[in-house]
Amino acid sequence: MYRYTERDRQFVRARAAQYSDQLARHLAGQLPEGDFKALRLQNGWYLQRHAPMLRVAVPYGELSSRQLRQLARIAREYDLQPAGAAPDSRGNPAGATLDGTVPAPAGPAAVPRGGFGHFTTRQNLQFNWIDLARSGEVMHLLADVDMHGIQTSGNCIRNITTDALAGIAADEIVDPRPYCEILRQWSTLHPEFAFLPRKFKIAVSGGAEDRAATDWHDIGLRLLRHPAGEVGFRVAVGGGMGRTPLIATEVHAFVPWQQILVFVEAVVRVYNLYGRRDNLYKARIKILVKAEGQRFVKAVHNEFAALLADPHTPLIPLAELDRVSASFQAPAASVCPAAPAVQALPAFERWQQRNVHAHRWPGYRAVTLSLKRAGLPPGDVTAEQMERAAELADRFSQSELRVTHDQNLLLPWVQTHHLRALWLAAREAGFATPNIGLLTDMIACPGGDLCALANARSIPLAAAIHERFQDLDELHDIGDIDLHISGCINSCGHHHSGHIGILGVDKDGSEWFQVTVGGADGSSLSGQALAGKVIGPAFAADEVPDVIEAVVGTYLRERHADERFIHTARRIGALPFRHAADAVRAATAS
Repeated sequence: MYRYTERDRQFVRARAAQYSDQLARHLAGQLPEGDFKALRLQNGWYLQRHAPMLRVAVPYGELSSRQLRQLARIAREYDLQPAGAAPDSRGNPAGATLDGTVPAPAGPAAVPRGGFGHFTTRQNLQFNWIDLARSGEVMHLLADVDMHGIQTSGNCIRNITTDALAGIAADEIVDPRPYCEILRQWSTLHPEFAFLPRKFKIAVSGGAEDRAATDWHDIGLRLLRHPAGEVGFRVAVGGGMGRTPLIATEVHAFVPWQQILVFVEAVVRVYNLYGRRDNLYKARIKILVKAEGQRFVKAVHNEFAALLADPHTPLIPLAELDRVSASFQAPAASVCPAAPAVQALPAFERWQQRNVHAHRWPGYRAVTLSLKRAGLPPGDVTAEQMERAAELADRFSQSELRVTHDQNLLLPWVQTHHLRALWLAAREAGFATPNIGLLTDMIACPGGDLCALANARSIPLAAAIHERFQDLDELHDIGDIDLHISGCINSCGHHHSGHIGILGVDKDGSEWFQVTVGGADGSSLSGQALAGKVIGPAFAADEVPDVIEAVVGTYLRERHADERFIHTARRIGALPFRHAADAVRAATAS
């Protein structure tokens, strides 16, 4: 993973000190909330339903065991639910709401709790119960291990994301991580792009398969290599979810790598100039691309040409690419002994099938630690579990982990002869559920239990579906399905790209859920990126597990031999799934 230079560390420490000063002045009444809000957001501090939320940046998903242990310390010592607050009828701590105008969701709820972190689909980590008065201390603790919350919020360029297998994928064309780091350094505190019309997200993919969902991003970059060896990027712009789900449009088939910062700058400049600031719901770049079409593409190319014609416009020097690339070191031991012959165990074989992935280095594998298990919401980890994962990284993966797009953790440097020992250790720690890619490996946002924007709670729904589909034999027979749950139209749970998507909606103050079928993120498993199609009016919360069971049952009846859910859904269309869901509604009504 990228090794910080002393200059990098000085920058992060100075930012933590600056925030601590701003916080102290705010708490002393010298800095009004209106002024402080913009400053705290630029450092990742939100005010959520019950307490402040901190979003910690994990650039392109890479974590060291040392960093994960520090996150565990923050969870244990700072992420604390207010003491003595008796939960109300909804399970929410009495008097904990920061904004009395935001109603809590109706109905029974899982009681919120502290002492944990939540890994997001954009490879960050969120804390939900840190007292704002102690937030300056937390920023210094993060800086001590080369971490921060800079630009994890606000109308700026957010965390650069990539494939969790970057640098090790068997199908990798070019390692995307050096380019991600160059983009991160270029965009951090960029003075021209600190106040864009809306937030801005960039994803980079370096493999033959797009595992970074680039077509769902404001800018999606796909690394290519021409037959002559030249490296460049396919650039797509204007993808996004939310109220208007749109797939990105290709605006350049091949930008040489030396010019990629210039091209990205041209895209963001055009957006900054012409993006709407009069309507929050129409401010994302996808709306501009959709409205302007080819005129937008032409404006970007004209800006790109003007920048290249300016002798003062810098390209990426080869020396800089080499410097950054050298910071991503492979393990010292690149040749591993053969895995020993051991007695076959069905549970171990099933885990290898689902949680162990091919590697570009002979003798190595990448292994996913599943964070999808009974008792905790998808993507959540307690302080103790963070420490256990850090121990596994130290023992088996050169002290390195990755955060995946699917809200799991991945060990990138596992030697094949250690797989059996890792499986035993991961099973003891609760990370060895062999469900990667299956129905219970679902994506879910925190929803209405924690988020002030949510219309409905994702966490109880995820738990109910997980409980319905506990049989591993049944899950493996069903096969690969991406199930994504969002608590509101902001789509933090990426419901649009789920093979089965669930969206929380509000109907007269009650929680309801809209179900979609046929969405895809653009990976080889799913095929072309698409938004799912709604299969009828919304369902009550207690109907949804039955609806999911009916949808899956329709697939099992209709599938051809070895046909995955997404391919059956595209072949037969949404109507058979709608009929199955309507039957659930009718049975409930009767």
